[in-house]
Amino acid sequence: MSGADLTRRAVLGAGAALAATPVLARARDPRVGRFTGMREDGVLAFKGIRYGRAARFERALPEPWNGNPAKAQTFAPIAPQRGNPDLPQSEDCLFLNVWTPDANPRAGRAVMVYFHGGAYSNGTVTDPLTHGGKLAAQGDVVVVTVNHRLNALGHAWLKPFGARFADSGNLGQLDLVLALEWVRDHVRDFGGDPARVMVFGQSGGGAKIATLMAMPAARGLFHCAATMSGQQVVASGPNNAWKRTQALFAALGLQPRDVELLRTLPVERIVDALGATDPVMGGGLYMGPVLDMTNLPRHPFWPDAAPQSLEIPMILGNVREETRAFIDPRGPRLRGLDWDNLAARIAPEIKIDLDVDWVVAQYRRQHPQWTPEQVFYAATTAGRSWPGQVIEADERARAGATKTWVYQFDRPSPLDPLRGAAHTDDIPYVFGTLDAPGSMSGTDLGARMTRDLMMGAFAGLARTGRPGLADWTAYTLPDRATLVVGDGTASIASDPRKWERELWATGPYVQPGS
Repeated sequence: MSGADLTRRAVLGAGAALAATPVLARARDPRVGRFTGMREDGVLAFKGIRYGRAARFERALPEPWNGNPAKAQTFAPIAPQRGNPDLPQSEDCLFLNVWTPDANPRAGRAVMVYFHGGAYSNGTVTDPLTHGGKLAAQGDVVVVTVNHRLNALGHAWLKPFGARFADSGNLGQLDLVLALEWVRDHVRDFGGDPARVMVFGQSGGGAKIATLMAMPAARGLFHCAATMSGQQVVASGPNNAWKRTQALFAALGLQPRDVELLRTLPVERIVDALGATDPVMGGGLYMGPVLDMTNLPRHPFWPDAAPQSLEIPMILGNVREETRAFIDPRGPRLRGLDWDNLAARIAPEIKIDLDVDWVVAQYRRQHPQWTPEQVFYAATTAGRSWPGQVIEADERARAGATKTWVYQFDRPSPLDPLRGAAHTDDIPYVFGTLDAPGSMSGTDLGARMTRDLMMGAFAGLARTGRPGLADWTAYTLPDRATLVVGDGTASIASDPRKWERELWATGPYVQPGS
């Protein structure tokens, strides 16, 4: 089928499904149980619902459902972090938010649970890009967004200090498990179907989902998944995790066995210490999921895809020029870029150890018309941000998973000609938050058509276990069918970046945080 045919059918089909949803009349009483929410974007919003409580470095416990009446109309504090300094932060951060067209227990809508990006160190779902009202209204789904513990508070590896810290390397992931258990037990009261729960997340949020797919405690808590520029091929090994804990102690000026003092230090000191150099990968101190052999008994996608999740329908996607979002084309790393220094500028940005002069020569031979800047962003994306998605999709295909769909997001930002299609740019199309602060999508016809296409695809997966684009071909080997999303258009291509994929497969990929 041609790209034009697919686009017409996809957009018209998605638009018809969205337009046929009379959700505005359903948002009436903003009360569920003891919670009083608010009306927002034509649906009911419940913000700042506690799903758990946790002492520092201990596993969280569920929050009892019964209790005094409570307003759920404002976002709760986010996890302590070096990012988002203008938002209230607190260790008491286990809260979620719900948007629903109708809090009728008999409604039985599909549920979409979102985990935020920011690796395992930063981020929040209070970002306006990920407010769930428009997705709930237009997609006719219940949307849940979750905050949880991050960085050292969620992943410092303290098990060498004793069995009471056995869960310490994966507390942030276990928070997500607890939130999904809350969804299972309570989302029906908000009009959701606990038997149709989709998890989706961008960047670090996608990585968290990939990790959940290998965690026994998460089995059965979600029924389909989508990762947007977010992969977790391997976890941190316990020995490397211990090196990072020791680096944290050194940055704090603690003695090697001062774990009790670590439990009582002001949280601001711990967050500041995360600026120490990571002893394994360089850069800031990384703390993420740990291969602890209990909560996480295997790597998520190494040496193969986790068998427990092969039957879970899954969308995997990346944007075409990921690195334009975090390597500023106007910044110092691109200043004075030319053919003579291009290889040296690429080298520190990639996670596959190849001869960069050879890499540049291959790009110039393949694309003689490209500028040094075009080669820089293509190479840094394909050698850093894209390989994890390829590995995950290929491993699912090799293991016989038949319900995998892959997209490549190519629509450039109409607001900034130097941005291209960069990391995070697919978020507002899925959430429908085109006009939110921070969105680079614009609100023109192309943006709205792309929104309908992406939102329809994701909401369709939540409702039926298949993307809401009937002609999106599943990903298999060797075809590697990929949905290429443009400016309000979509087409299916077989292995669309085959040349780059094969070039970077020449060397092994080193997962950041491994």
